[in-house]
Amino acid sequence: MSFFDEDDEPLRTTQRRRPRPRRGSPAGGAATDSQTIYIRRALLGLGLVLLVVLLGLFVSSCRGRQAENALKDYNSKVSALAGESQQTGGEFFKLFGQGQPSGQELQTNINSLRVQAERTLQQGQELSVPDDMVPAQQSLLIALELRKNGLESIAENIRTALGDSGEQADAAIKRMAGQMAAFNASDVLYQARVIPFIKAALAKRSIAAPITSSTFLPNVDWLSQQVIASKLDQQLTSGASNGSSGGKPQPTGPGLHGTGVSSTSVGNQTLQPGTPNQITYQPGMTFQVAFMNQGDNDEFNVKVTLRIESESSSPITISTTVDSIAKGAKATAQLKLNRTPPLNTSANIRVTVAPVPGEKKTDNNKSSYPALFKRG
Repeated sequence: MSFFDEDDEPLRTTQRRRPRPRRGSPAGGAATDSQTIYIRRALLGLGLVLLVVLLGLFVSSCRGRQAENALKDYNSKVSALAGESQQTGGEFFKLFGQGQPSGQELQTNINSLRVQAERTLQQGQELSVPDDMVPAQQSLLIALELRKNGLESIAENIRTALGDSGEQADAAIKRMAGQMAAFNASDVLYQARVIPFIKAALAKRSIAAPITSSTFLPNVDWLSQQVIASKLDQQLTSGASNGSSGGKPQPTGPGLHGTGVSSTSVGNQTLQPGTPNQITYQPGMTFQVAFMNQGDNDEFNVKVTLRIESESSSPITISTTVDSIAKGAKATAQLKLNRTPPLNTSANIRVTVAPVPGEKKTDNNKSSYPALFKRG
C-alpha cells in the first residue's frame, strides 16, 4: 500500500472550554455593594467629625484649665508681694517706737527698707499677667511704687527733720507728712482697685480663692506733722501746721528779729565752750539753756534743742519750746535728760535755739561744749 493509499485520519479539533459561570449575586447585588460602601464612608466621616469635636473640646478644656491656673497663679503671687510690702511697712513704723531716734541710724535702716520695697516692686513688674488681670496689675504697680518712693523721700529728709534748725526741720517734717499721705493713697488704691479687679476676674471663671489685703500706713494719725514731730522727739516751730496745709511762719512785727544763746548749765555747773566739761551723771538730770531775745519784737514758740553726741553710742536729742519771750528779755529752757548718756568717753553737747521768723543772723544761736560724763 502506497503512502497515498493510506486512509486519512480525521483531524482533531480543539474546542475551548467554556469558563464556568461564576457564582454571582442576585440581580440587585451591585446596588447593595454600593449602598454598603456609602454607609461605611458616612460612618467614617461621622467618626472623623466626632473626633474633631472631641479634640476641640479637649483643647478648649486644656486652655480653660490653663487660663484658670494662670489666674490662680497670678493671685497667689500678688498675695505674696502684698504680704511682703505690708511687712516692710510694719518694720518701717516700728523704727519710730524704739526710743530716741538717731538720724544716721534711721536713715540707714529706712534705706534698707527702701531696697526691700524696690525689690518687691521689681518682682511685681516681672509678673506674668493674664488679660483679665491687667487692670489689677496697673493699680498694683502704682501702689508699690508709691510705697517705694515714700521710703526713699523719708530717708532723704530724716536727718534734717532731726536737726536743730527750726524752719528746715519743720520743712523736712512736712515733706515726711506728704509721704505718709502717699502711703495712705497706696492703701486706698490696693483696697479699692487691686482687690476688686482680682475678685472680678476670679469670679468670672467661678474660681474660689482667698485675696490678700495689704496695708502700709498703720493709721491716719501719721498724716499729722505734729504726730511725726512727737515721734521724732521734736517740736514744731511757730506757725507750723499740724496738718498737711499751712503757710510759712511769719515775723511777729517789723524791725529786727533774733535770739542768742547766753549760757548752758546742768545743776550748779555752767558749761564752758571749747573746754572739756566733766559732768557727774544723775538719772533725770536737767540742763538749763539760757538765751536772750535780741530783736525788737516779742517772740513766741521758740524751739530749743540739746543734742549729746558720741562715737560710742547713738545721739541723744532733747527739745522743748519756750512759749514766749519779750523783746530784750532773757528766758531759760529746761531740758530733762531721759536717757543715760555715754559714760567715761568723750562726748559733745550741742545747744541750738531755733531761728525765729524773720531772723537773719543765726551764728549766735548755737553753742558747743566738749564733755565727759561720769556716773555719780
